[in-house]
Amino acid sequence: MAEAKWYAVQSYSGHENKVQRLIERKIEEEPGESEEEREIQEVLVPTQEVMEIRNGKRVAVTRRLYPGYVLVKMVFNERTQHTINSVQGVIKFVGTGAEPKPLRDEEINKILGVEVEDEADDKPDVPFQAGQVVEITAGPFTDFSGTVQEVYADKGKVKVEVSLFGRPTSVELDFTQLKGF
Repeated sequence: MAEAKWYAVQSYSGHENKVQRLIERKIEEEPGESEEEREIQEVLVPTQEVMEIRNGKRVAVTRRLYPGYVLVKMVFNERTQHTINSVQGVIKFVGTGAEPKPLRDEEINKILGVEVEDEADDKPDVPFQAGQVVEITAGPFTDFSGTVQEVYADKGKVKVEVSLFGRPTSVELDFTQLKGF
């Protein structure tokens, strides 16, 4: 039997998880004792965990790395191509010509590596950077504008320089207390 490779499949945007479930159901129905004996072996929607600020609070959000795409590890032949193309929500295999090209090992390793790194690091997105002008939206300095001096990503805080009585004053504020321009 030929070696299974990863292929990218285009799906309707927002239907990636549905397509993943339907393909997983097809995998379960497929004959074969072990995963290696099956022609369609695995399906994946690459995601990433990021921190967003919503309504002044930090929230963990799962984002799709490639909206509109699902990755399938399979042996490519007419039968598996028809099986995947018949899944509701699938548009087509990604690639030029009659037969799609499998993803290169570096590409799939990067995609799988990104997921592992993000789970291991769990670094929040930093919405501010040094030198950026911001408006303070909460606390005793509400409606003041200032310049970001330092960013403390691990704490979710920034040091902002504001002008108080004509003198530059540094204050440490939470990400949730600021709005960028």
